[in-house]
Amino acid sequence: MAVRKFRLTINGVVYDVEAEELDGTTASSTVAPAPKPVQKMNRESEVIVPSAPTSTSHTGGGHGITVEAPLPGAVLDVRASVGQAVVPGQIIVILEAMKMENEITAPIAGRIEAIHVQKGGTVSAQDPLFSVEP
Repeated sequence: MAVRKFRLTINGVVYDVEAEELDGTTASSTVAPAPKPVQKMNRESEVIVPSAPTSTSHTGGGHGITVEAPLPGAVLDVRASVGQAVVPGQIIVILEAMKMENEITAPIAGRIEAIHVQKGGTVSAQDPLFSVEP
């Protein structure tokens, strides 16, 4: 019987396997233990975890900052109104995602220029939540 060697790649993990070809008369086969998987890393398989719970972008006017939803969820509460002065770290929106409450805070001191969501609504990732003008 011939022993054949195979190299399999499953989900980016490489396995070296030996298999014995059976002719139908023998009921046994030998498989050598595989060495430790060799993990291949490429840029597509890297996971990047954001350090902050919100993402911000500058609005078209260049003066304000728009805070976007970090992940999809339901808006549990809106704790500010348009025109209200805010300080960095002040909770503006509470977003429920995956059974957890996420406090979305003001990134800068300023005043609320616009609120794009309402209590009880839902948002997708990167939907605008509110805008702050310095």
